[in-house]
Amino acid sequence: MQKALAIGAAAAVVAVVGGTAAFVLTRGNADDKFAECRTSAVAGGAGQIGGPFELVDENGRTVTDQDVIQRPSLLYFGYTFCPDVCPFDTVRNADAVDILKERGYDVQPVFISIDPARDTPEVVKDFTANIHPDMLGLTGSAEQVKAASQAYRTYYKKNDAEDPEWYLMDHSTFSYLVLPQDGFVEFYRRDLSPEQMADGMQCFLDAM
Repeated sequence: MQKALAIGAAAAVVAVVGGTAAFVLTRGNADDKFAECRTSAVAGGAGQIGGPFELVDENGRTVTDQDVIQRPSLLYFGYTFCPDVCPFDTVRNADAVDILKERGYDVQPVFISIDPARDTPEVVKDFTANIHPDMLGLTGSAEQVKAASQAYRTYYKKNDAEDPEWYLMDHSTFSYLVLPQDGFVEFYRRDLSPEQMADGMQCFLDAM
Protein backbone atom coordinates (compact mmCIF):
# COMPACT_ATOMS: atom_id res chain seq x y z
CA MET A 1 0.00 0.00 0.00
CA GLN A 2 1.14 3.57 -0.68
CA LYS A 3 0.87 4.27 3.04
CA ALA A 4 3.70 1.92 3.96
CA LEU A 5 6.01 3.43 1.37
CA ALA A 6 5.31 6.94 2.60
CA ILE A 7 5.81 6.13 6.27
CA GLY A 8 9.16 4.55 5.54
CA ALA A 9 10.40 7.41 3.42
CA ALA A 10 12.89 9.98 4.55
CA ALA A 11 11.44 13.38 5.46
CA ALA A 12 10.73 15.49 2.39
CA VAL A 13 8.74 18.66 1.81
CA VAL A 14 5.53 18.10 -0.13
CA ALA A 15 4.11 21.60 -0.42
CA VAL A 16 4.32 25.11 0.91
CA VAL A 17 1.55 27.45 -0.29
CA GLY A 18 1.54 31.11 0.65
CA GLY A 19 1.69 31.35 4.42
CA THR A 20 0.59 27.78 5.06
CA ALA A 21 2.55 25.26 7.07
CA ALA A 22 5.01 22.93 5.35
CA PHE A 23 3.60 19.45 4.78
CA VAL A 24 6.21 16.70 4.96
CA LEU A 25 6.44 12.95 4.61
CA THR A 26 7.77 11.47 7.80
CA ARG A 27 7.87 8.29 9.89
CA GLY A 28 5.02 7.70 12.32
CA ASN A 29 5.39 8.28 16.07
CA ALA A 30 5.19 5.09 18.10
CA ASP A 31 3.09 6.89 20.75
CA ASP A 32 0.55 7.97 18.14
CA LYS A 33 -2.44 5.62 17.82
CA PHE A 34 -2.67 6.64 14.16
CA ALA A 35 1.05 6.13 13.46
CA GLU A 36 0.50 3.23 11.06
CA CYS A 37 -2.07 5.25 9.12
CA ARG A 38 -0.18 8.47 8.58
CA THR A 39 1.44 9.12 5.24
CA SER A 40 2.07 12.76 6.09
CA ALA A 41 2.51 15.18 8.93
CA VAL A 42 2.57 18.89 9.49
CA ALA A 43 5.59 20.86 10.62
CA GLY A 44 5.08 21.26 14.34
CA GLY A 45 2.62 18.35 14.54
CA ALA A 46 -0.94 17.63 13.51
CA GLY A 47 -2.17 19.91 16.29
CA GLN A 48 -1.09 22.87 14.15
CA ILE A 49 -4.03 22.21 11.82
CA GLY A 50 -7.72 22.68 12.61
CA GLY A 51 -9.52 24.10 15.59
CA PRO A 52 -12.62 26.14 16.41
CA PHE A 53 -14.53 27.96 13.68
CA GLU A 54 -17.89 29.65 13.21
CA LEU A 55 -19.54 29.60 9.79
CA VAL A 56 -22.99 29.64 8.16
CA ASP A 57 -24.43 26.41 6.81
CA GLU A 58 -26.32 25.98 3.55
CA ASN A 59 -29.62 26.52 5.37
CA GLY A 60 -28.53 29.89 6.73
CA ARG A 61 -27.83 28.76 10.29
CA THR A 62 -24.72 29.83 12.18
CA VAL A 63 -22.75 26.73 13.17
CA THR A 64 -19.50 25.98 14.94
CA ASP A 65 -16.96 23.24 14.43
CA GLN A 66 -18.65 21.28 17.23
CA ASP A 67 -21.94 21.40 15.34
CA VAL A 68 -20.27 20.27 12.10
CA ILE A 69 -17.73 17.66 13.21
CA GLN A 70 -20.08 15.23 14.94
CA ARG A 71 -18.83 12.27 12.89
CA PRO A 72 -15.72 11.66 10.79
CA SER A 73 -15.65 14.43 8.20
CA LEU A 74 -13.72 15.17 5.03
CA LEU A 75 -13.26 18.93 4.63
CA TYR A 76 -12.47 20.76 1.41
CA PHE A 77 -12.01 24.51 0.90
CA GLY A 78 -13.09 25.75 -2.54
CA TYR A 79 -15.69 27.85 -4.33
CA THR A 80 -18.73 27.12 -6.45
CA PHE A 81 -17.69 29.26 -9.43
CA CYS A 82 -14.47 27.25 -9.76
CA PRO A 83 -14.36 26.02 -13.38
CA ASP A 84 -12.45 22.76 -12.94
CA VAL A 85 -10.44 21.92 -9.81
CA CYS A 86 -13.20 22.23 -7.19
CA PRO A 87 -15.82 20.14 -9.04
CA PHE A 88 -13.23 17.44 -9.71
CA ASP A 89 -11.97 17.37 -6.12
CA THR A 90 -15.40 17.42 -4.49
CA VAL A 91 -16.70 14.63 -6.74
CA ARG A 92 -13.56 12.60 -5.96
CA ASN A 93 -14.18 13.16 -2.24
CA ALA A 94 -17.81 12.13 -2.62
CA ASP A 95 -16.75 8.96 -4.42
CA ALA A 96 -14.31 8.14 -1.60
CA VAL A 97 -17.08 8.63 0.95
CA ASP A 98 -19.36 6.31 -1.03
CA ILE A 99 -16.65 3.64 -1.18
CA LEU A 100 -16.33 3.82 2.59
CA LYS A 101 -20.10 3.62 2.98
CA GLU A 102 -20.09 0.37 1.02
CA ARG A 103 -17.50 -0.89 3.52
CA GLY A 104 -19.68 0.10 6.49
CA TYR A 105 -18.09 3.44 7.42
CA ASP A 106 -19.90 6.78 7.81
CA VAL A 107 -17.93 9.85 6.71
CA GLN A 108 -19.45 13.26 6.03
CA PRO A 109 -18.14 15.28 3.07
CA VAL A 110 -17.96 19.01 3.85
CA PHE A 111 -17.46 21.89 1.40
CA ILE A 112 -16.29 25.23 2.83
CA SER A 113 -16.47 28.19 0.47
CA ILE A 114 -13.56 30.61 0.28
CA ASP A 115 -15.66 32.98 -1.87
CA PRO A 116 -18.35 34.32 0.51
CA ALA A 117 -19.09 37.31 -1.72
CA ARG A 118 -20.75 35.06 -4.30
CA ASP A 119 -21.31 31.85 -2.38
CA THR A 120 -24.45 32.56 -0.40
CA PRO A 121 -26.02 29.69 1.56
CA GLU A 122 -28.47 29.15 -1.31
CA VAL A 123 -25.69 28.95 -3.91
CA VAL A 124 -23.65 26.57 -1.76
CA LYS A 125 -26.70 24.38 -1.16
CA ASP A 126 -27.31 24.02 -4.90
CA PHE A 127 -23.65 23.13 -5.43
CA THR A 128 -23.46 20.47 -2.71
CA ALA A 129 -26.80 18.94 -3.70
CA ASN A 130 -25.41 18.32 -7.18
CA ILE A 131 -22.29 16.64 -5.79
CA HIS A 132 -23.55 14.38 -3.00
CA PRO A 133 -26.78 14.17 -0.96
CA ASP A 134 -24.84 14.06 2.32
CA MET A 135 -22.39 16.87 1.51
CA LEU A 136 -22.65 19.80 3.92
CA GLY A 137 -21.95 23.24 2.49
CA LEU A 138 -20.58 26.07 4.61
CA THR A 139 -19.99 29.75 3.92
CA GLY A 140 -20.10 32.87 6.10
CA SER A 141 -18.83 36.39 6.35
CA ALA A 142 -15.41 37.26 4.93
CA GLU A 143 -14.07 37.32 8.48
CA GLN A 144 -15.56 33.93 9.39
CA VAL A 145 -14.21 32.29 6.25
CA LYS A 146 -10.77 33.80 6.77
CA ALA A 147 -10.64 32.50 10.35
CA ALA A 148 -11.62 28.97 9.30
CA SER A 149 -9.08 29.04 6.49
CA GLN A 150 -6.34 30.17 8.84
CA ALA A 151 -7.24 27.42 11.31
CA TYR A 152 -6.66 24.81 8.59
CA ARG A 153 -3.68 26.65 7.11
CA THR A 154 -5.30 26.92 3.69
CA TYR A 155 -4.48 29.56 1.11
CA TYR A 156 -6.81 31.55 -1.15
CA LYS A 157 -6.60 34.76 -3.12
CA LYS A 158 -9.04 36.57 -5.38
CA ASN A 159 -7.71 37.26 -8.86
CA ASP A 160 -8.33 40.63 -10.45
CA ALA A 161 -10.83 40.66 -13.31
CA GLU A 162 -12.45 43.31 -15.50
CA ASP A 163 -15.89 41.97 -14.60
CA PRO A 164 -16.27 41.88 -10.79
CA GLU A 165 -18.79 39.04 -11.07
CA TRP A 166 -16.54 36.69 -13.06
CA TYR A 167 -13.27 36.53 -11.15
CA LEU A 168 -11.33 33.37 -10.32
CA MET A 169 -9.73 32.37 -7.03
CA ASP A 170 -6.31 30.88 -6.39
CA HIS A 171 -6.50 28.38 -3.54
CA SER A 172 -4.89 25.33 -1.98
CA THR A 173 -6.47 21.98 -2.77
CA PHE A 174 -5.90 19.64 0.17
CA SER A 175 -8.74 17.64 1.70
CA TYR A 176 -8.71 17.20 5.48
CA LEU A 177 -9.89 14.20 7.51
CA VAL A 178 -11.22 15.43 10.86
CA LEU A 179 -12.48 13.18 13.66
CA PRO A 180 -14.86 14.30 16.45
CA GLN A 181 -12.60 13.34 19.35
CA ASP A 182 -9.20 13.76 17.69
CA GLY A 183 -9.59 16.75 15.39
CA PHE A 184 -7.48 16.92 12.24
CA VAL A 185 -5.59 13.69 11.57
CA GLU A 186 -4.63 13.66 7.88
CA PHE A 187 -4.67 15.62 4.63
CA TYR A 188 -4.98 14.24 1.12
CA ARG A 189 -3.51 15.62 -2.10
CA ARG A 190 -5.65 16.03 -5.18
CA ASP A 191 -3.70 13.47 -7.20
CA LEU A 192 -5.05 10.57 -5.13
CA SER A 193 -7.85 8.39 -6.48
CA PRO A 194 -11.10 7.81 -4.57
CA GLU A 195 -9.93 4.28 -3.78
CA GLN A 196 -6.59 5.50 -2.41
CA MET A 197 -8.35 8.08 -0.24
CA ALA A 198 -10.86 5.53 1.03
CA ASP A 199 -8.08 3.10 1.94
CA GLY A 200 -6.21 5.81 3.80
CA MET A 201 -9.26 7.06 5.69
CA GLN A 202 -10.35 3.54 6.61
CA CYS A 203 -7.12 3.01 8.52
CA PHE A 204 -7.86 6.05 10.70
CA LEU A 205 -11.48 5.01 11.22
CA ASP A 206 -10.40 1.54 12.33
CA ALA A 207 -7.92 3.09 14.80
CA MET A 208 -10.41 5.48 16.42
